Amino acid sequence: MPSLIIMRHAKAVDRMQAEDDFDRGLTPRGHADAARAADAMKSAGLKAELALVSPARRTRETFKALSSVFPDAAIEDPMALYHASQEMLERAVTEALESGADAIVMVGHNPGIGEFAHALAARADAMEGVPYGWPTSAAIAFDLADDSLMRPSRTFLFNPKA
Repeated sequence: MPSLIIMRHAKAVDRMQAEDDFDRGLTPRGHADAARAADAMKSAGLKAELALVSPARRTRETFKALSSVFPDAAIEDPMALYHASQEMLERAVTEALESGADAIVMVGHNPGIGEFAHALAARADAMEGVPYGWPTSAAIAFDLADDSLMRPSRTFLFNPKA
């Protein structure tokens, strides 16, 4: 059964502290929250063979914290994932599943990544505990009945603010 982990990047420096949005790195809290998320994923036994990661600095730094949990995951970081909409993220996951990926982790940006997480949680009838607004470092995982993403089953939730 295919699986999908969706995570928003960890807390990044303010826009005024970076030359441009794309180059915003993580704050000390961001590094700590990403490490906490990685520990929770490891404890839950989550797996990923493919990482779909926005190429922005903050998403790459967030995935670096997860890399010990998913050491063998192939990383794809197409520019299309940078501030992608929910529809674009769904398309990227569907294409990866159709290409044979079985276990995917995706690290991206709001609002798209949060909308994607909420949409799958709603389809799974598993909104309990799902944070409003999808905070930085929030992560959720699903088992997927098929490549359509229409019948997910929630298996994991990490809310750094809980």
